Amino acid sequence: MIPSAEQIAEVLGQGGVVLLPTDTVLGLAASPAFPEAVDKIYALKQRPRQKNLPIMVADADQIFELGADVSFEAAKLLASPYVPGALTLVLPVDTLRAPAWLDGRSEIAVRIPDNELLLNTLRLAGPLMVTSANRSGAETPATTDDALTQLHGAPDLTVPGKGAAPAPSTIVNCTVTPVEIERHGVVPAAQIAEVLA
Repeated sequence: MIPSAEQIAEVLGQGGVVLLPTDTVLGLAASPAFPEAVDKIYALKQRPRQKNLPIMVADADQIFELGADVSFEAAKLLASPYVPGALTLVLPVDTLRAPAWLDGRSEIAVRIPDNELLLNTLRLAGPLMVTSANRSGAETPATTDDALTQLHGAPDLTVPGKGAAPAPSTIVNCTVTPVEIERHGVVPAAQIAEVLA
């Protein structure tokens, strides 16, 4: 049985880590309010600590609450066709507005997914740290069962299923001119160039 958004949010709200399908690849999610949960994601993935985790949000209001500056023209242009969806935007952070857990961060990578269960979870739990559910450097697993065999340990809750796309989201850094694609993914570079032309 697939857990409900309420059940997933409850686990996240208790400092748990959740393995779940997204609109791109499988993800590991944790609430940034629990540093130990974020630490667990790094441990499960064997991910280097210097690599910050991307953030998923439910809507533009949550992006604003993170202190992110969405006024960049490139971000506005790209948001229209690809948000919600498989596009992650790197945006600068106003440290005066940002929550305490973003201390020391000058920018964040943020995405609104196109997945109803995940969006409902985000509305209940607030912004989440979400990263692909593979061991660092390995291919992203196709199913949650595959992910469980690859990860270094077990998440607190597994939502069974598989990712909806064969690749992760495309990451576009909007803090530089011209914009820079930091990770090639579902949204092709040619389409990004066309939108920004």
